[in-house]
Amino acid sequence: MKSLWNEADAAPLADDPLQLRVYSSRLLGGDPSLVLHGGGNTSVKTQVADLFGDPVQVLYVKGSGWNLGTIEAAGFAPVRMDVLLRMAELAQLSDSDMVKYQRAAMLDPNAPTPSVEAILHAIIPFRYVDHSHADAICTLCNTPDGEARIRQLYGPNMFYVPYVMPGFELARAVYEMTRNVDWRQLSGILLMSHGLFTFADSARESYEKHIALVNQAEEYLAAHAQTATPAAVESARENLPALARLRRAVSHTMGAPVLAVSDAAAEAVRFANLPHVADVATRGLLTPDHVIRTGRIPLVLGGDTTIAPAQIDADVAAFAQAYAAYFERNTDGNLTMLDAAPRWAVWPGAGTVAFGRTVGAVNIINDIKRHTIRAIQAAQALERWQTLGEREIFDIEYWELEQAKLKKGGSTPPLQGKIAIVTGAASGIGRACVMALHAQGAAVAALDIQPQIQEMYEQPGVLGLVCDVTKDQELQQAVAETVRRFGGIDILIGNAGIFPSSQPIAHMGREQWDRSLALNLTSHQRLLQFCIPYLELGIDPAVIFIASKNVPAPGPGAAAYSAAKAGLTQLARVAALELGDAGIRVNVLHPNAVFDTGIWTPETLQKRAASYGISVAEYKTNNVLKVEITSHDVAALACALASPLFAKTTGAQIPIDGGNERVI
Repeated sequence: MKSLWNEADAAPLADDPLQLRVYSSRLLGGDPSLVLHGGGNTSVKTQVADLFGDPVQVLYVKGSGWNLGTIEAAGFAPVRMDVLLRMAELAQLSDSDMVKYQRAAMLDPNAPTPSVEAILHAIIPFRYVDHSHADAICTLCNTPDGEARIRQLYGPNMFYVPYVMPGFELARAVYEMTRNVDWRQLSGILLMSHGLFTFADSARESYEKHIALVNQAEEYLAAHAQTATPAAVESARENLPALARLRRAVSHTMGAPVLAVSDAAAEAVRFANLPHVADVATRGLLTPDHVIRTGRIPLVLGGDTTIAPAQIDADVAAFAQAYAAYFERNTDGNLTMLDAAPRWAVWPGAGTVAFGRTVGAVNIINDIKRHTIRAIQAAQALERWQTLGEREIFDIEYWELEQAKLKKGGSTPPLQGKIAIVTGAASGIGRACVMALHAQGAAVAALDIQPQIQEMYEQPGVLGLVCDVTKDQELQQAVAETVRRFGGIDILIGNAGIFPSSQPIAHMGREQWDRSLALNLTSHQRLLQFCIPYLELGIDPAVIFIASKNVPAPGPGAAAYSAAKAGLTQLARVAALELGDAGIRVNVLHPNAVFDTGIWTPETLQKRAASYGISVAEYKTNNVLKVEITSHDVAALACALASPLFAKTTGAQIPIDGGNERVI
């Protein structure tokens, strides 16, 4: 590990302590081996003027919810130093009250909530303080002789603190332990199984001391770890139906749909294939703070990718039972148990799987997992992976601050954790469906023949896939990639289609007829067929076909289109009958006069309106309700059909046309 300090970047900030704090915090937070997803914190002490112009000593400390790697000045909470120092003298203070009084002492009530370690930062008598949960240091701590190794490495100038739970208890412990310490002789504070603090009156000095100390731990691990020949790694073996079943079991245990994202990289497969992985993977965490994201231990599946479906369900059920027992062993009777679902799993032969309600949550779990499995193997090579006991982990997992968040609850998007496929997703109704599903929390595979579909969606959780839906192989690949990336399929919106040019039956060419049937009907049957095995394993699965007003009210010259859409509707009706036992709902939307799509150019609209002797505005609202129908209206109704609002509706045909006299 090397210092990334660049004096050319830092020099212009020399007269602004807060901006210099931002700069060095980003250097620290930009290295995931030091800081992972909200971990660590930094601060700077300075003087500012209050509302009345009076000078006030404040601690600018990282605020809750901010990431050190991307933090800005607004991410630091300004807290009065005198209040923090007096709080440190209190014999007792609950963490909830500590948070409340820290907020009350802020100069800016709109700033984020100060770090729970603000008091600890305040009592360190230096201007700049840096704190990380460095992988190398935590790895050394997580061995049987960890403390002895740490003391041997850093010597007497490091101040050592046995593990104490973060918050007021930790601040108070350090306050008492350092009453007679000569701070000038200290190179830093090492909190066992927690992390490292460095400090100085110079931002650069504090940062570079931090880097140097972590580098010592990295070099120690490299020099003292036993040399071992890495196990041969086979390519990950894939079983997508088993992955979907695992996802369903975890979702049911959590009480809500989750994504299940597999990691089949060589590192993950090597770890999953370790002979004693069920033992080493379940000994604990790299640092207790991770429990909020990853849970205390992963699920270890009792078989490779040939695992029987019943075994998957049994393994998840056993994990939940073990979690409930862990809770009962440690609760004081006044706590609310969290859900008992695993947040990640070790799957021999396949790698690992992360579970989360959102793509962002899954990515965080995967990142923490990668660092954890590296630390486990480093500690095993050094001596043995051995972490804090379950009681210390439980206390963090059921911290009063976390319980308070649980009681507040909060609403979640109606489709959060759901997984959808949408065809014809590059424009019009299809694109609107993708955006609406994503806005309501779903992960979406957006299929279209247009190559730009791969770059069209920048939102996390939207996967653009180039797919000619008339080709079975491409459809199968798209279905497989959706399951591979998200873990299953819950929602299918069949929207891809064309509207052939008007031709009477007497003069219609075979090519036009065949093309319409292939795209508007057959492709939907094929896609449904390929999705059924995953929909059967889905969470409240729903299929929505986008048909047309032409089904109940066809017009002359549109035989190829109307017949195909009528066939699609009949396909949906039969599917509703066949798939009902599996809990799969199948419904149909019949839009009409949706003019914000690619086929309706301004010229086409003008020409069509003129043929009726009315304006374009009148033509767009030529229905009983005199309203315009948009792609977004259709998408909103499609999302409603996929939601719990229509949980008991199947086989329905719903018009969205403003009221068409011919249909009515």
